[in-house]
Amino acid sequence: MTSDEWWKKAVVYQIYPQSFQDSDGDGIGDIGGIRQRLPYLKDLGIDVIWLNPIYKSPMVDNGYDIADYREVAPEYGTMADFDLMLKEAHELGIKIMMDMVLAVTSDEHKWFKESRQSRTNPSADYYIWRDPKPDGSAPNNWGSIFGGGSAWEYVPERKQYYLHIFATKQPDLNWENEELRQKLYAEMRFWLDKGVDGFRLDSISLISKRQDFPDTPDVPAGQFGSPYIGVSNGPRLHEFLQEMNREVLSQYDVITVGEATRTSLEQAKLYSDPSRHEVNMVFQFDHMHVDYGQYGRYSNVHPKLSDVRSAMANWQYGLDGHGWNSLYWDNHDQPRLVSRFGNDAPAMRELSAKMLATALHFQQGTPFVYEGDEIGMTNVHFNSIEQYQDVEAHNMYRQFTEMGMPSDEALQLLNLKSRDNARTPMQWSNEAGAGFTNGQPWLELNPNYHDINVDESLSRPDSLWHYYQQLIHLRHTMPILTDGSFELVAPDDSEVFSYTRTSNGQTLLVVCSFASQNVRFQVPEVLRAVSDAAVLIQNYPDSPPSVGDMLYLRPYEAIVFSSDNA
Repeated sequence: MTSDEWWKKAVVYQIYPQSFQDSDGDGIGDIGGIRQRLPYLKDLGIDVIWLNPIYKSPMVDNGYDIADYREVAPEYGTMADFDLMLKEAHELGIKIMMDMVLAVTSDEHKWFKESRQSRTNPSADYYIWRDPKPDGSAPNNWGSIFGGGSAWEYVPERKQYYLHIFATKQPDLNWENEELRQKLYAEMRFWLDKGVDGFRLDSISLISKRQDFPDTPDVPAGQFGSPYIGVSNGPRLHEFLQEMNREVLSQYDVITVGEATRTSLEQAKLYSDPSRHEVNMVFQFDHMHVDYGQYGRYSNVHPKLSDVRSAMANWQYGLDGHGWNSLYWDNHDQPRLVSRFGNDAPAMRELSAKMLATALHFQQGTPFVYEGDEIGMTNVHFNSIEQYQDVEAHNMYRQFTEMGMPSDEALQLLNLKSRDNARTPMQWSNEAGAGFTNGQPWLELNPNYHDINVDESLSRPDSLWHYYQQLIHLRHTMPILTDGSFELVAPDDSEVFSYTRTSNGQTLLVVCSFASQNVRFQVPEVLRAVSDAAVLIQNYPDSPPSVGDMLYLRPYEAIVFSSDNA
């Protein structure tokens, strides 16, 4: 690791501003609230805050529809508030990574307002416009990713359709236009010159489109196909990323993470190979797709350990020496990790959450902690569609009910997978408003905040919060976690995810049970010396019973052994 690769040893904490901390009583989290909680994050030990979008926006997609890149949304405060937060974070040794949306804007952005007026104005080609088919229909059969119908919207002023892969009010930017690219680079420099420490690049794998805009094949008449065939990892993507790096990113000491949906391991090597000068790492989705089924991400499918393990190990092996991994279980677009991959029943919630954290943080890569992970926040179970705020949830509910699904069944699927599961306000205390707000929260609180909250977790030295603090400390103090090689152990075990990290004569053996009952785990003979060595960290107060090379693991048990002479 070179000195300018500080992000390899960093732990990133993601803040969803609307839901983190409200400082003015309007029920919406804000920059002032983040400032209040900086000492909390310093105590936890994190290095970088990933800040979801705070730009001026009509909030159709919770800020990912930007109306002005250089203005702060008034709900969150002012630019002066941001500057003060940045200064105070830096004084505490915490870096700020902004969420930069470069694939789309809001239809309220001045560029789009001008672009839609005519085919000849200065911004006319900043977005993707196409003529109707001879019968007047949309240019192709692509559907919106958010489930809202066609990915094309007709504008009478131009007698053309514009492309919107996401919501109708999120038109896709036309990266084929060099002038537009330079304007986007200027927006990035604006924030970097302020002193921000990097970018998470939203949906960056979708910026280059196939210019023939092909229909998705084999789609029944009257239905919409996936747009990914024409927009994911398009023909000029890496050319654009290298240009961005050359003209912007390489001029600053920053962390860069590209959100790369529908990106294979081989494609990811192109993004993150340092010799190619694109981005430091990508968010990949292979382990996020292990529980997809009939209704895509909204299917009622329980993830199998074998699929999770295979997905994670493939990326550990594949990027070793070729790039760098991002490590995450959840974020603002995914359900809560303990509800999805663990067990959120009261007796098992903290045990399984500690196990999941262990399985993740000992892998090679940069770990990401989503707000509330450190106290084991769970999915919320809303009883009506009116309780949901997310545009995708409403679109999917409409689709499900229109196809004849009973409303209670549709709500059950939303309860499992809706993005609002991750967006319920942070649970700071058991007081009214959960310590998040003195007002009416913008999204209903999870009722379990009375039992699951920061105050309660801080009060117990054996809590999940203190366990995360230990994991982060180990990441900072043990070079093996950054540099050590990764090797799966017992890759066919149906209940246990186990692997080693090895470097300079030191070996760590990580053993994590995903089972809700007692299981046996046979340690390979070659690793007996490690399992007989010192315990580095564990989620039970004592070590598991063992006989010879057999460990008798309790429900969701996690234990890490360390040996210097294995």
